[in-house]
Amino acid sequence: VGHVAPEAQVGGPIGMVNDGGTSSRSTPRRTISVDISDDEVARRQAAFVPPPLKYTRGTMSWY
Repeated sequence: VGHVAPEAQVGGPIGMVNDGGTSSRSTPRRTISVDISDDEVARRQAAFVPPPLKYTRGTMSWY
């Protein structure tokens, strides 16, 4: 599920899952969802500070 890394880095819903939080995915439906209310996602996004990039060059920097 590595393709979610860019979304998490910029504060998307997947990045709002905290340690111990839950998410689910469905390969046939091509969906990933987080089990957090919309209000809680908004609160977490408002407080979000992007972590420093781990890779600034090379293939992994694209993600």
